[in-house]
Amino acid sequence: MDLAWKSTVIAPHDSVETALRVLDAGGLRIAMVIDGNGCLAGLVTDGDIRRALLRRIDFSTPVSEVMNPRPIVARVGANRDSLRSLMEQHSLLHVPLVDEHGRLAGLETLRELLQGERRDNLVFIMAGGLGTRLRPLTDDCPKPMLPVGGKPILESILDSFVEAGFNRFCFSVHYKPERIRKHFGDGSRWGVTINYVEEETPLGTGGALGLLKEPGDLPVLMMNGDVLTRLDFGALLDFHRVQDSELTLSVREYDMQVPFGVVEGEGSSVTGITEKPVHRFFVNAGVYVVSPKVIALVHPPRRLDMPDLVQTLIDDGYRVSMFPIHEYWLDVGRMEDFERAQGSTGA
Repeated sequence: MDLAWKSTVIAPHDSVETALRVLDAGGLRIAMVIDGNGCLAGLVTDGDIRRALLRRIDFSTPVSEVMNPRPIVARVGANRDSLRSLMEQHSLLHVPLVDEHGRLAGLETLRELLQGERRDNLVFIMAGGLGTRLRPLTDDCPKPMLPVGGKPILESILDSFVEAGFNRFCFSVHYKPERIRKHFGDGSRWGVTINYVEEETPLGTGGALGLLKEPGDLPVLMMNGDVLTRLDFGALLDFHRVQDSELTLSVREYDMQVPFGVVEGEGSSVTGITEKPVHRFFVNAGVYVVSPKVIALVHPPRRLDMPDLVQTLIDDGYRVSMFPIHEYWLDVGRMEDFERAQGSTGA
């Protein structure tokens, strides 16, 4: 959010003509009306002005007579996902941001949310799995190319990164790689760059990192090609930087309920009983941030799974952090997960 919104601020006694000049000059196509205390009193859009003209309201009329006095607002500091959801729900192009006292503090636009901050970190997507648990669907189609919501899973993943401002991608392929290469090409259709590394034999979820010849100086964001999520990738990268980690893995809370009463005891004495307790765990969500230093430690053609890489880093004294996901997340690894994805709005 920049400060251009300040040029859209007017007072309730300002004229409709003044509001019209603000709309035409600012490029944001909106005027925000504040009272003497700095509180948001109303909102004027292009549509409000046009409706006023249809009612033949004089241009000298105070803008307070044509503004929307009860606009939809959000609290300053609201996260990008909630703001975007609010705009989509109400078909809005703008949402004023106010503090706890109702004072105007900013303006968020749908255009800014969709464009996102440009990030030059490489995004490495593991798209070479055989998808054996999804047969027969994967007999002739690589798992990341299975359709969900009318397009391949991998395309949904790519779209989410593009919306978040990422522009450099590398796909690791192995099973039926020509299907993936043909569909995505060099990425120009999305305005990004896509390169490929091919695993001659499956290298595991971590081994393919060693195929990256020039990952660059920035941390690499790595993701399994069968995960659908609305995770804030920018927040994940920011967390990784603040934690000063060599590897950050995203985690998801997983509940497991014991279907019986669990008895606690000492010898033959019962000290307690808990009926159907729920145990909570953090499970690996398949999205990682990896420093170039870690990538340099991986040497193909050695097979290496991410849990083994993580444990090795911990044993060797590297800092490994975990980032909890509260957003939508689904691992499309089993048939029931694929069927769930078809009815989900999260993709």
